[in-house]
Amino acid sequence: MKQFNKTNLGWLIFIAVAFLLIQFGVSFGLIDAFYEITLMTILINIILAAGLNLIIGFSGQFSLGHAGFMAIGAYCTGIMTIKLPTLVGLFAGLLLGIIVASLVALVVGIPTLRLKGDYLAIATLGVAEIIRIAILNMGSLTNGAAGLSGIPYLTTWQLAFIFVVVTLVIIVNYIKSSAGRATVAIREDEIAAESMGINTTKFKTIAFVIGAATAAVGGGLHASYFSVIRPADFTFMKSIDILIIVVFGGLGSVTGSVVAAIVLGIINVFLQPFGQLRMILYSVALIAIMIFKPSGLFGTKEFTISGLLNRKKKASPKQKEEPK
Repeated sequence: MKQFNKTNLGWLIFIAVAFLLIQFGVSFGLIDAFYEITLMTILINIILAAGLNLIIGFSGQFSLGHAGFMAIGAYCTGIMTIKLPTLVGLFAGLLLGIIVASLVALVVGIPTLRLKGDYLAIATLGVAEIIRIAILNMGSLTNGAAGLSGIPYLTTWQLAFIFVVVTLVIIVNYIKSSAGRATVAIREDEIAAESMGINTTKFKTIAFVIGAATAAVGGGLHASYFSVIRPADFTFMKSIDILIIVVFGGLGSVTGSVVAAIVLGIINVFLQPFGQLRMILYSVALIAIMIFKPSGLFGTKEFTISGLLNRKKKASPKQKEEPK
């Protein structure tokens, strides 16, 4: 219990320090308007990547439908905030997006998650396209291909930071729960897990629904911060962008997803001056990193406060008292 309290306190201090450092940068102009956009993109990508990593890295299901669930969250939030341009409208839109995305994931997940590998990837990609085309054809509600503009600017980096923390806490606690351990067992060997009495479809669906809900949150924050959304923002390539972050950080590592989102966001900033060459250099950098570190930055490893405390204890063993 003592260690548990130390661990929680350690994480609280870590989160508070991270928040204060960002606040210091914003307050003193070190993070200007341009860098704040990059910061918001990183925070949203952390939410998206953590949710997708739960699906791919921890449950072992290859999904390419994340952009579709992100679109649901973005449009639900956009429509709600246009009608009710207050924080109440923002939270109502986020909640609506979570509910709709979760229901769609549940309806889609039960039949499709029986598939494996490439078949599942194609099925989830199809679902994302169905969602995008449906949004495209909803007339004045979604404004078709033109999308929604003039969405009230209600999201700040502070709010996004809070959602990042909440998302990571939910995902990490799920992974460490009995349901999470069952999900990881399915990833390791689905046949063995099923033979031990684990309902594989149930736990794969739960992970899929949680991942879809986090994607909806990311989409909602995106809509409320950038003020303009279009169906073209949520194509197949958006799912690939999120997948790159997950693979780059390490499949099965939440820490990896966080670090990868930060690193790739910073790389993008430094490559901005290169204009058209930016994407080529970005791709070359990714290829080089994956050649030298094919398992991703962290593999399946996690950074934990408890691990850090235990390492310090081992590094400084108690000296034996000399005999008098």
